[in-house]
Amino acid sequence: MNDQLLKVENLHAGIEGKEILKGINLTVNRGEVHAIMGPNGSGKSTLSEVLAGNPAFNVTEGKAIFHGVDLLELSPEDRSHEGLFLSFQYPVEIPGVSMVNFMRAAVNAKRKYFNEDPLSATEFLKMMRQKRAIVELDNKLASRSVNEGFSGGEKKRNEIFQMAVLEPQLSILDETDSGLDIDALRIVAGGVNKLKTERNATIVITHYQRLLDYIKPDFVHVLYKGRIVRTGGPELALELEERGYDWIKEEVDAKLK
Repeated sequence: MNDQLLKVENLHAGIEGKEILKGINLTVNRGEVHAIMGPNGSGKSTLSEVLAGNPAFNVTEGKAIFHGVDLLELSPEDRSHEGLFLSFQYPVEIPGVSMVNFMRAAVNAKRKYFNEDPLSATEFLKMMRQKRAIVELDNKLASRSVNEGFSGGEKKRNEIFQMAVLEPQLSILDETDSGLDIDALRIVAGGVNKLKTERNATIVITHYQRLLDYIKPDFVHVLYKGRIVRTGGPELALELEERGYDWIKEEVDAKLK
């Protein structure tokens, strides 16, 4: 099996005529955790939305190859079926749709995509119980409508539960730590770590080092003005925590003059 899971080359994308990504290059191999950091407005969330297939964003140049498949040619649904998962910064509520029905429909849609028989209700409930334990998701929450009335921490925990059920090859966590207290952060990060294998990979998008105390990255990338301007190991995140982003901004802006 090829270790390369995602290869992004010279990716340019924007929204409503405004270019936000200005030549992203990124390679993610199986078994790796990549952290993407950067100041507000640098393009971090745009990158996650473009990879997930949000139709509001237009790709004007570049490629994104996902385990040999042209990601940019796929619908958002097919990207999910192929093994791409996006954990939203602000998970939406879906009143009237139970978590059980929502997740069973998602799992069986993926199985149908690969010409597999659907899971029965009994089989799915058994799997759901196993996956729920990974993120310490209370049975009462799992039985309610999707995210309805959930706290911020419960919504994020629910996202990781969905990730556990769908077993993606590549998980993109877009500011999963946003609004979480320490206990919720520990549980969510613990779930992510338990789901890590040699066959999958994770991209963690965050502003802060504190999440990376729990989810250990192999690589840290700094995104600024739509480009990855610096890449390093975990020590780069610590340096950013200590020094902020101004020194990188000054370096990049000086080169662009």
